[in-house]
Amino acid sequence: MAIVDVRILVEGASDVEVVSKALQGLALGSEYNITISSIIPTTNVEIAKSAAAGADLLIIATDADRVGRDLAERLFSELGEMVGHVERMKLPLGHDLEHVDVELVRKELKNTLVRAGLKSLQILPEYMALRNQLLDLKGRYDGLGEEYRKLRDEYEAVTKAFEELKEENARLKEENEGLKALLESAKNIYRVDEAWRSLFPAEPVPDEAYIGKAVEKLGLAGKVIVGQGYIFAEDKALVDELLRTVYLSLSIKEESPKPPRPPVEEPPKPQESERSEPEVVENAEVKPDDIEGLLKGL
Repeated sequence: MAIVDVRILVEGASDVEVVSKALQGLALGSEYNITISSIIPTTNVEIAKSAAAGADLLIIATDADRVGRDLAERLFSELGEMVGHVERMKLPLGHDLEHVDVELVRKELKNTLVRAGLKSLQILPEYMALRNQLLDLKGRYDGLGEEYRKLRDEYEAVTKAFEELKEENARLKEENEGLKALLESAKNIYRVDEAWRSLFPAEPVPDEAYIGKAVEKLGLAGKVIVGQGYIFAEDKALVDELLRTVYLSLSIKEESPKPPRPPVEEPPKPQESERSEPEVVENAEVKPDDIEGLLKGL
């Protein structure tokens, strides 16, 4: 258990002797767990503030007359917020030890300590309520601290993303400025439909995206710009070459290959017989000499 630091404020040096005499024989450490760290003889408020600052209990011991009462009230109001607790103690009139009842001073001192203890007990419920409130606030503070750390991490992530977007925006801005300067210094800008019809009047104008894709495939990026219905190129011949290539590509894409013709099979030739048959002649005219010759042959 911690020792309670008690300081006693008196009006003068003679009061120091009186109080010191009264403290003799008091076992304050064992009875009250307190120690009298200093007895301060002064009526100066600034000196009293310096000497009493930080005390657990300050006892203002002044005479019981009007002057002592006024001094005690003034010191009480000035020192109340500098110490843990302030208690008033009345000293009997007279500053000569031979005429002062030390036992009376000792009794008043003990009563003052008891009053201070009782007042501390009176504020104990308020202290416990404040303690619970402090614990609740501490819990809320810890929760807010965790939330703050999460928000800080999110803030850092958002800041990093913002910086990346800022750099990307600067890059795009620089690129846009370059394109803008290129367009401002352009010598030849052509409408897509007019340039196409000048070459292929009977063909429909192809989609602008298809022409832009052709620019990329042909490696003309930077030399030819297609967009918003216009074609930019420093040379008109380059535009014509691009559109002719697009036309050729579309023509090849539209023509589908014809399937190959199947081979024509020739009819099989009749095989010749080993022995030729005599031809039969219809309505042949037979002469008598031919018959006679035929019979002789047989």
